[in-house]
Amino acid sequence: MKSLILPVLACALLAAVGVSQAATPGAQSAQSEDKTAPSYDMKAQAALDLDGVNKKVISLAEALPQDKFNWRPTPDSRSFAEVFLHVSGERYFILGLMGAAPPAGFDGKTYEKSTTDKAKIIDELNKSGEYTQKTIAGMANADYAKLLPKLGPQANEGDVIYILVADAHEHLGQLVAYARENGIVPPWTIAAAAAAAKAKDSQK
Repeated sequence: MKSLILPVLACALLAAVGVSQAATPGAQSAQSEDKTAPSYDMKAQAALDLDGVNKKVISLAEALPQDKFNWRPTPDSRSFAEVFLHVSGERYFILGLMGAAPPAGFDGKTYEKSTTDKAKIIDELNKSGEYTQKTIAGMANADYAKLLPKLGPQANEGDVIYILVADAHEHLGQLVAYARENGIVPPWTIAAAAAAAKAKDSQK
């Protein structure tokens, strides 16, 4: 999966930003003076966000007819099946940047094209979603600041989780566009419209 190199580049970019901020006059002193505790738990928030995105991705897979899993917008684009498996596979790859081991038998070179079967793809999304939650749950809050020198002088495990969250939202947007192009309205949009209509009726 050629695009799997992107998270590594993103880590390097984050590291470069950190270095430039440290080199900016006043930036380092401002950092050292701020002793305020974080206003929210990044660990819990990241896990919640990733779980929500995974549920939406799975709901799109469930709404998609089997005969659409080979559909792709252009010849050089990923198919529905390939995007779903790309989402699943990148969880293993990105978390692997901080040392998390993928499941036995996982082959990133063939995974994306390993199946077009709807039930199998949904199963893979569930498995990788559970893997993600388990990996994050196994981290201490302090681990988010643990440095990862191989990814850059200021890169840390928190950067890896941030990249995973950003990547998840990127591909959710991609899948929504694919679905809309095929006349499929996201299930959560249908649910929200139904709830709004029900609330409006109750006010009459």
